[in-house]
Amino acid sequence: MDTLTEVLTHIRSAGALLGRNLMSPPWTVRFDEGASMTLVTMLRGDGWIVPEGEAPVRLGNRDLAIVTGARPFDVSSDAGGRAAPLYVATEAGVCTDEAGNVLSDESIVLGVRTCGTRLDAEHALLTGSYTATGRVADHLLGALPRVLVVPHGLRRSAPLELLETEIARDEPGQQAMLDRLLDLVLVGTLRDWFALPEASAPRWYRAAADPVVGPALSAMHEEPGRPWTVGSLADEARVSRATFARRFAELMGEPPIAYLTGWRLCLAYDLLKRDDDTLASIARRVGYSSAYALSAAFTREYGIRPSHHRALAHT
Repeated sequence: MDTLTEVLTHIRSAGALLGRNLMSPPWTVRFDEGASMTLVTMLRGDGWIVPEGEAPVRLGNRDLAIVTGARPFDVSSDAGGRAAPLYVATEAGVCTDEAGNVLSDESIVLGVRTCGTRLDAEHALLTGSYTATGRVADHLLGALPRVLVVPHGLRRSAPLELLETEIARDEPGQQAMLDRLLDLVLVGTLRDWFALPEASAPRWYRAAADPVVGPALSAMHEEPGRPWTVGSLADEARVSRATFARRFAELMGEPPIAYLTGWRLCLAYDLLKRDDDTLASIARRVGYSSAYALSAAFTREYGIRPSHHRALAHT
């Protein structure tokens, strides 16, 4: 299993907020949904993503963009975002005016998951928001810029057209269908962006393609519970222990066992939040010999005992 697959396995859409916005310029829509990631594309026309306190980013027709972080941002027909927001999309799945007053459906709703001014408006904006929490999600999100864009001409694999077709339907199982399609578009967009020459891909993504480090990374991610050593990881890479350790440190910026320890603790952090397994069971799954050993490492890394962390996650 490659590292990107392993990371994305822990980031799945569930009940995502998806919608189309149909408007005539000048227009601005503000997104204050508290999402970890928001997919943004212009189905008709073009526009600008205007992150709060940052420079605007142009969004051409059918470019695919991902906005990361929970801070509000605008999408606008104008780089300066001078038009007052038609509405503010909120975490609760409702739209408000700038003052926070909920707008009536009659004033903005044009159809299933569709808001705006009129159906034949010159511009059509599609968005889908994710909430991805946990240390494994941070492994990806911490490596991404605030806004990344894949130009339409460089899109290779994201099935945007399927998502566009499904978003206007209202049938049983529709949310599950949209969640899965949004997952596919997200994965395709990330792969296409990482492939761009100017993209600042994270170390672990670049290292996955390395013939020495890649096999060892895959092995650690597939079986974190195995008692890995530098020697056994070098065997996976089919090189000497010294060659493997040197190459790993060059590409990853840290020794292999330090990376493995960090990954194991990331997994434990998330497992304690979402699973009911005992601490001893989780310890074995992520490569610690006992609950005590995991507890000591976890407390040293995060400054909180595993039991307290789990209790906070369930309050």
